Amino acid sequence: MDAFKQLETFVAVVTLGSLSAAARAEGVGPAMVGRRLDALENRLGARLLLRTTRSVTPTQEGAAFFEEAQRILGELADAEAAVGAGNARARGVLRLSAPAGFGRRHVAPHLPAFQALHPDVKVALDLSDRLVDLARERIDCAIRISDLADSSLIAHRLAGNRRVVVASPAYLAEHGIPRTLDDLSRHNCLSLGESQSRGWAFVVDGRPVNLRVSGSLECSDGAVLHDWALRGLGLTWRSLWEVKDDLSDGRLVTVLDSFSSPDYPVCAVVAQRRFLPQRVRVFIEFLKGCYDAPGYWD
Repeated sequence: MDAFKQLETFVAVVTLGSLSAAARAEGVGPAMVGRRLDALENRLGARLLLRTTRSVTPTQEGAAFFEEAQRILGELADAEAAVGAGNARARGVLRLSAPAGFGRRHVAPHLPAFQALHPDVKVALDLSDRLVDLARERIDCAIRISDLADSSLIAHRLAGNRRVVVASPAYLAEHGIPRTLDDLSRHNCLSLGESQSRGWAFVVDGRPVNLRVSGSLECSDGAVLHDWALRGLGLTWRSLWEVKDDLSDGRLVTVLDSFSSPDYPVCAVVAQRRFLPQRVRVFIEFLKGCYDAPGYWD
């Protein structure tokens, strides 16, 4: 039985927390996963996992071996990537993650053209507003619109991104136009909620300021906040790419423009490794080329 396949299966089981999850990820039956683990433990002469019907827990030896197995597999991937970097044809499964709204508008529409350029690459796109764990979920590349908080990841900047406070003309006609940040306390602010947001970010006298806001409605889905603003229910803080068409058509209006927001760049985020797989490298270059096209963000 392939020793490297045993390592891959072992790492998948520990990372995903169960044999069944690892089996689904690898496209095999749970019995095959069990046989690989048995063969690995027999070969090493050590118990690596405590297995029950509900959970899998590494033993002390298993936890130490898990770190080494991850390192070995990472070095193998880097070596393969180094060879593949000189090959013009990218290959394999490209697993992507992106925020739902941004992904629908600015990632998914470009994937058919990317796949046509690289027919040996199969693309699997996950659209979700949650913060995915690249290593745990085996994501090659995640699109994120924020500062990079996790130092174990590497961000490739794809585009800039402004955020603006917007409201419908009807809301502003009824409630007035906020002129200062203090005025926000007298308005209905539609936000992601305390559990989802650090507040609305502005720049005051050259310094970033995060301002907590409140209102009668909050939602973890930015598309819902956008819709509520269009219906005249309050102010909301959105990325320009979300609302630019509504601004052009007059359905929404920006306010507090003198308090510019910090830049929240659009980034392609990857795990730290010596070499990027060719499929990831060409995708990042392709998407940046799309975003750099004249007039793309107008």
